[in-house]
Amino acid sequence: MALIKSVRGFTPEIGKNCFLADNATLVGDVKLGDDCSVWFNTVLRGDVNSIRIGNGVNIQDGSVLHTLYEKSVIEIGDHVSIGHNVTIHGAAIKDYALIGMGAIVLDHAVVGEGAIVAAGALVLSHTVIEPGSIWGGVPAKFIKKVDPEQAKELNQKIAHNYLMYAGWYNAKQEGHETEQL
Repeated sequence: MALIKSVRGFTPEIGKNCFLADNATLVGDVKLGDDCSVWFNTVLRGDVNSIRIGNGVNIQDGSVLHTLYEKSVIEIGDHVSIGHNVTIHGAAIKDYALIGMGAIVLDHAVVGEGAIVAAGALVLSHTVIEPGSIWGGVPAKFIKKVDPEQAKELNQKIAHNYLMYAGWYNAKQEGHETEQL
């Protein structure tokens, strides 16, 4: 069972039909929308400020979301995919954005709708990534524009796949799936 911990009078709020991996950790002022998945070894630490996550968001294994005390918050839109081992610290991620594996997005950065942050990228504080663009590198720089509909379609596919994957675990937890010998 995931660790869900109250701190400073805040208890994480979890939407409908969400999957929380057994060793995921949600602390404090965290609000998770419907149809989200928070995968293994992921930490959402809303102890010093708020974390708001929309619907259909998947936060993959080993990711860490945190903020600055009284200075930054995390706001994640709908159908966002956050790859494995991502760090998001006090940033805004808009609808249908994709954050690649191992990327770091720092305080007050904004990742626009349908934008893609490449694997391993470092998005510095206060960077604004335009909707429908790809950024990569250390520090992250503009690479090219992408067709916003293609980006939206790609991210919807990933988000829907993660909803399906979460269903495999939820079905097992509810006793609807038999164990393979």
